[in-house]
Amino acid sequence: MPKSKAQVKSARQSVLRKERNSIQKSKIKSVMKRALKATTDEEKTKIIREGYKIIDRAASKKIIKKNKAANKKSQLAKLVNKS
Repeated sequence: MPKSKAQVKSARQSVLRKERNSIQKSKIKSVMKRALKATTDEEKTKIIREGYKIIDRAASKKIIKKNKAANKKSQLAKLVNKS
């Protein structure tokens, strides 16, 4: 159990941060799943544009690392081109 006020506040903040970060990570996963289901070229370009935006935002907020963001973008492009 946290003993000081600062420790209580820190624990509270970390819970909120964890929730926010998990939301961003789930957005990345959902874009990847939608990339598999894309059929038309218009839909594919829209998903790539949206996916890159979500991944870059997560990397800039340090939710995921820069290299992981690059890997995810590459993986997204492969999924879209495959389907």
